[in-house]
Amino acid sequence: MDYLLKPDPKYNDKLVSRLTNSIMKEGKKSTAQRALYKAMSVMEKKITDVGPLEVLLKAIDNVKPIMEVKSKRIGGATYQVPTQVPTDRQLSLAIRWILESVRKKKGKPLHVRLSDELLAAYKGEGDAMLTRQNVHKMAEANKAFAHFGFRRDR
Repeated sequence: MDYLLKPDPKYNDKLVSRLTNSIMKEGKKSTAQRALYKAMSVMEKKITDVGPLEVLLKAIDNVKPIMEVKSKRIGGATYQVPTQVPTDRQLSLAIRWILESVRKKKGKPLHVRLSDELLAAYKGEGDAMLTRQNVHKMAEANKAFAHFGFRRDR
């Protein structure tokens, strides 16, 4: 569905546009865009050796999950079966986790919280990275049930 998305005006990038749309509440796109651009300028001031777009891309790349667990009911029992995450879902989950952790924190303006979380994710830290690690731990812990994920009859 990425083909319907137009790149944002400032960075000419579809990922920035997708992130803007995810930040947006009640159709206020210009407010979401302003917050994201302010966050990018804050990141630019904090990290000078790399551009803000590279920081954003690396942060989202770091948060993307590789494995997740899905519930499968087999013979009256429900198992948490580890499965690989499709590329589109990886991006959606990464953006969702970053924004959840940003919205969870209070006290600072949105653009400051967003830049802090993106910088933390860029460094491999922060709440969004913790969520990713927890998902991977769950998948690792339930590795014994991985063979249930390959049933062809359903």
